[in-house]
Amino acid sequence: MAAIQLGLIGYGISQAGSAARAAARAESLEPGAGAAAGAAAASAWLDPDVDPGGGGGDTTTATVTVTVPSVVPLLDPVTVERSATMPNDTDED
Repeated sequence: MAAIQLGLIGYGISQAGSAARAAARAESLEPGAGAAAGAAAASAWLDPDVDPGGGGGDTTTATVTVTVPSVVPLLDPVTVERSATMPNDTDED
C-alpha cells in the first residue's frame, strides 16, 4: 500500500507540474486562458486548483495545487503544489 501511495504522490507531482506549465503558457499567450488550460492538463480526480498568475510584466507564473487521495488507512490526503514561469508573448512590430 505504501508503494502505491508513493506512486500516486509522484503522479500528482507530475500532473501539477504539467498543469502549471500549460496554464503559464496559455496565460502568457492569451490573458484569461490559463485557468482552463491548467485544469484541462491535470487529471480531474486530483481536483486541480489553478492560479494562472497573469498581471503583466515580462513573465507569467502559474501555480497549480492538487490533492492526492490516500490509499493507506489513517494517512491524510497529500497536497502538492507546483509553479511554472513562461515569458509573455510580446507583439512588437
